[in-house]
Amino acid sequence: MNTYDDMGIDKRIDWPRIRKLFVIGLVAGCMVFVGDMLLGYGVEDQTLTGFARMLSPYLALSDGRIFWSAMLGLIGIPLEGLCYFGIYRLMAQKAPGHAHAYRSGILGYLVFGGCGVHVPCLSCAFFYKYMMAQSPDTALEAAIRFGSYFLVPGTILFFIFFLVHSIAQISAFAKGLTPYPKWCWIFSIPVGMAFTALLNVFGNHAVINGITAGWISVGNIWMFGGLLLIKSHAEE
Repeated sequence: MNTYDDMGIDKRIDWPRIRKLFVIGLVAGCMVFVGDMLLGYGVEDQTLTGFARMLSPYLALSDGRIFWSAMLGLIGIPLEGLCYFGIYRLMAQKAPGHAHAYRSGILGYLVFGGCGVHVPCLSCAFFYKYMMAQSPDTALEAAIRFGSYFLVPGTILFFIFFLVHSIAQISAFAKGLTPYPKWCWIFSIPVGMAFTALLNVFGNHAVINGITAGWISVGNIWMFGGLLLIKSHAEE
């Protein structure tokens, strides 16, 4: 029986390797969260509306914060993506169809997550900050156009792959096609993202805005942390 998939990845469950991937993924998630906090930590100007209000915290960002936020995401997001192969191994034997879809989602995450979404987001913040200093009357329109050209396309592609990735994982776990209990489908990125989004009810505060800016990284921390916590039970 062939135990390797078409990419040469062993489909057998290697628990020590899976644990290692989950630990690295958890660390990477924390790294990206720090980067997201550097970007999102700030208070929106409540005298403004629409995109002007949404972009207003970026005006207070130092160049150093923008740089380190970009770098932490550029390094951490691909690490997260590579560590998803630990989850892929959990479903590869019993659910090859789910595993194939999940792997496609991983590849999209790797391609578009860092360079297609995170770094362009920081580029928009940098662009808007300096446009406001040079030409306040045209800064907002120019920043929206800049984002439409360089951020929106990658974001759309990213979320298409992310949707495939998340549906495949949740479905495989909920159907009992992994060694984990069925209820462990809750240890998925969308669930962590949903918990984070609920924090918006607490209003416009710097800490809340920083945490919600990292909703995907919080989702990764929730997922890797939960799967690590239950791993010993799943091995039995």
